[in-house]
Amino acid sequence: MSPEFWITTFIVVASPGTGAVYTIATGLGRGGKASVVAAFACTLGIIPHLIAAMMGLAALLHTSALLYDTVKYAGVAYLLWMAWQTLQEKGAMRIDGDASPRTVARVMVDGIALNLLNPKLSIFFVAFLPQFTDKGAASPLLEMLALSGVFMAMTFVVFAIYGLFAAAMRDHVVGRPKVMLWLRRSFAAAFGALAARLAFTER
Repeated sequence: MSPEFWITTFIVVASPGTGAVYTIATGLGRGGKASVVAAFACTLGIIPHLIAAMMGLAALLHTSALLYDTVKYAGVAYLLWMAWQTLQEKGAMRIDGDASPRTVARVMVDGIALNLLNPKLSIFFVAFLPQFTDKGAASPLLEMLALSGVFMAMTFVVFAIYGLFAAAMRDHVVGRPKVMLWLRRSFAAAFGALAARLAFTER
């Protein structure tokens, strides 16, 4: 794997996006354990897009306006729902003393859904992975799987670091209602902005 692949992957993963915002919000709202679960869930949400890219299904997503828009607006609706839940203190910024099994399940579902309902990820991997695949490799598919594994591992590590750092700051803000209100509004606005960006994204 070339240094360019590692550098590009890190830049893509570390750039603020839906998964990073969700993991940070979870770390602040629910603590370190939940933030790691959120990072893992966001990483799992990448798998269907990688499979779609490798099987050529992303090409169908790219050529079919109806299919693309269906997935896209489902993602927009989910992001707006997350924003509303955050404002109501029922979503990512809900404060729980400890993560019950039900809470962990909720974190997993939200994290997976947020990445799953973003059609741009499939198209991104179609354009991204082939650039770093050796055209003369004996098994290009295996090489793409290896590249995908590195991408997912880096996603999990970077998101977990984001979440754990946010969780470390949790004790400094949980006891301050005004700060928590400001944070909830900020994260709700971030989810809303991500929804708007997705809504206006073209294929």
